[in-house]
Amino acid sequence: MALSEMTVRHARITGNDYTLGDSDGLTLNVTARGGKVWLFRYYWAGKQKRMSLGCYPQISLKDARTRRDEARALVAQGINPYEHRKQQRLAVHAAKEHTFEAVFNQWVAFRRLSLKEGRQSTLSQILRIFNKDVLPTLGGRSIYDINRHDLLDLLSRIEQRKALTTAEKCRTWFNQLFRYALVKIEGLEHNPASDLDVVALPKPPVTHNPFLRMDELPGLMAALRNYGGANQTRLGLRLLLLTGVRTGELRLATPDQFDLEKRLWVIPAEVVKQLQLAMRKPSKQIQNVPPYIVPLSVQALEIVRHLLDQVVPAQRYLFAHRSDSYDGFLGRHSTKSQ
Repeated sequence: MALSEMTVRHARITGNDYTLGDSDGLTLNVTARGGKVWLFRYYWAGKQKRMSLGCYPQISLKDARTRRDEARALVAQGINPYEHRKQQRLAVHAAKEHTFEAVFNQWVAFRRLSLKEGRQSTLSQILRIFNKDVLPTLGGRSIYDINRHDLLDLLSRIEQRKALTTAEKCRTWFNQLFRYALVKIEGLEHNPASDLDVVALPKPPVTHNPFLRMDELPGLMAALRNYGGANQTRLGLRLLLLTGVRTGELRLATPDQFDLEKRLWVIPAEVVKQLQLAMRKPSKQIQNVPPYIVPLSVQALEIVRHLLDQVVPAQRYLFAHRSDSYDGFLGRHSTKSQ
């Protein structure tokens, strides 16, 4: 006989457990202390099984019958309803545990193990770009829920601001991250980052920086001799041509870096771009990275001597900076001597 809401509500407390039957495998288990639990009884692999459908009154008689019908439908499809519910709960737990940001952090830690010394700057670039462009949008979402459209939408926003190189790198990193996740994250079945390059915007033609040919150098030197601006600008350009250093190394040159007797310019490692990379290696200590030695030709030495003669006590750099606390330096170097 089917149960009624009245029967369920007023089920007596007897001091012993007992069961009230409804229909199609649904029963109400009444405990010795009056607790009421809905159970569904079914047969699986020739054995009787039962599973809880929730407690009364949180789950009403109507709701319990709905849950029973859903479980019976699974049995009819050859699916064990208890195992099905267990897998669903595991999936929900996994979705909360495996957010995109959590998987990203695992992938970064894995990449850090495989990167060679001197390549750790790659990780810094990944972290900077993902923190700016990716994690604010995808970080809190489950890795299981992210699809190709989500990635394309994010890449499109990066491309719209003309950051095509950043978008290209993100496509590569997305693919690497999801390939890692496919192996490490249980239940992840596909890689939404595959083939994203098919719809990537083409990069514009590369425009290289202008350069001078050998036959153009005499014209440049003549233009420098006739330059009517600040003398230190003219001398600085000549020194660049004679030494081949970077502009930053020239701007940060200090008087104490020059050994006139040995005709050497000794540039500290922290100023030189190539040596800065060496200093980032975990096995290297700053004091063990040698400076950059630049031999000075007769012409370069002549320019350096002239500039050193013009240095005043408050001047920090070989070439006057705006931060140097003295007046009239440019005026003293406005002649065309040298």
